[in-house]
Amino acid sequence: MEQLRRLPIGIQSFEKLRANDYVYVDKTALMYQLTSTYSPYFLSRPRRFGKSLLLSTIKAYFEGKKELFEGLAIERLETRWERYPVLHLDLNAERYNNAAALEAILSSNLNGWEAVYGKSEDAKTLSRRFESVIERAYQQTGKRVVVLIDEYDKPLLENILDKNVGDDMRRTLKAFYGVLKSTDQYLRFVFITGVTKFAQVSVFSDLNQLSDISMVDEYSRLCGITQDELTRVFRPELEALAAKQKIDFDQVVAEMTRRYDGYHFAPDTEGMFNPFSVLNSLTYLKLRNYWFQTGTPTFLAELLEESDYDLRLIVDGVQMTESNFAEYRADKNNPIPLIYQSGYLTIQDYDERFYLYTLGFPNDEVRYGFMNFLSPYYTMVKNSDTPLHIARFSSDLEAGELDKFLQRVKVFFAGMPYELSDDTERHYQAVFYVIFTLMGEFTQAEVRGADGRADAVVKTDRYIYLFEFKLNGSAEEALRQIDSKEYFLPYRLDGRKLFKVGVSFSKEKRNIDRYLVDEAGSKNG
Repeated sequence: MEQLRRLPIGIQSFEKLRANDYVYVDKTALMYQLTSTYSPYFLSRPRRFGKSLLLSTIKAYFEGKKELFEGLAIERLETRWERYPVLHLDLNAERYNNAAALEAILSSNLNGWEAVYGKSEDAKTLSRRFESVIERAYQQTGKRVVVLIDEYDKPLLENILDKNVGDDMRRTLKAFYGVLKSTDQYLRFVFITGVTKFAQVSVFSDLNQLSDISMVDEYSRLCGITQDELTRVFRPELEALAAKQKIDFDQVVAEMTRRYDGYHFAPDTEGMFNPFSVLNSLTYLKLRNYWFQTGTPTFLAELLEESDYDLRLIVDGVQMTESNFAEYRADKNNPIPLIYQSGYLTIQDYDERFYLYTLGFPNDEVRYGFMNFLSPYYTMVKNSDTPLHIARFSSDLEAGELDKFLQRVKVFFAGMPYELSDDTERHYQAVFYVIFTLMGEFTQAEVRGADGRADAVVKTDRYIYLFEFKLNGSAEEALRQIDSKEYFLPYRLDGRKLFKVGVSFSKEKRNIDRYLVDEAGSKNG
């Protein structure tokens, strides 16, 4: 496969990116605006969203590497190109099974800095050594020090459900990060990134001068790709992808938008594309779920496994105040903050009167990836098998094989080794909710559920199916509800063949009891 240009998949070093002529989305004007101040900053963004590359770019800037910025926006803005001592701490690449592992990583970084700036014999603890290095760097260079910390919270997230280890990590990090307040007089610029926001994390309780720009409008474009950047910077690759997919340029942009756009990090801001998925799709000329295939973070999987939260509630959007979703807290009864901060939910709307945010999935990649992730919890189907089942369900309906579809659903339910809970209806609803939502990736399937609309609607090239489900009722009642509430009216003049499907469940059978299908007449199932 011939690649038009080098696209920086996985490249986190700005110097490597520029030296090897990789395509770069120029963020340096925003970076210059940010670094022109002397405030310490914090930025929360999902994984694989460009945080590490941003820090590497800031590092190169403060190291005065003017040659790396040739042709970029900052070249017209910066005139001095001063060199500062930079202390760059990256906590992303290691595993943190215990406090000793964290201490070893911090000590290793300190050893490297002390090799450059010297070590105070009186500095024994990690925090005192950090303080000493900052002071020495300032004294030896005559320049205030730049401190860059990438993925500050990884040690905490890896132990989010282990209170003892988590508390040990918290104490270590609090003492270490607290140095940034006591050495403020020696600091030129501080920038900290992570997944979770810091407001509720006690490691930053002493660092009250830290400015959180995670939801600030003017910096919402620091990480990620705007649609303008996509079409302007990557036009040759988009044209190649369009040719490979046998669609035109506008269609390929629309498809990329549907799959990878939609991240909003503040109300009423421009949507951002996931850079990891964009770069992969343009490199391999295939539209796939690249970001989600990198895996759900362990900390989130563990939290959701213990969660009592009805995760179906988030599919159509959940409303919350900022304090309930934007701050760090590990609560199995409310996993929304970590789901949001991990990139699976984004801001879709904001009610200024009541200070309410509506959170929802940013795009189809996340929507279907997350539902696939949820499917084992509701259906007992292994995650790797879910797409196969869903593809077969979709194929049945596309072929007009409604009986075959419903028989397959019966087999699907019969193979589920769960014990009925007290909330049986909710469980059945959840299973169908997952099935029909996932079918939306292959066909036009929509889960409804509100009064005045059928429980589920599936549209294929030739057919439209309206489903109504009854646990405490009959298939006849389900069909009568479709007719009495006239769920079919929006589709009557569509031209496709319309099927109305009433389905009843049996608690005793733990399965579909009976179904009725009505097109011109009706038949039992």
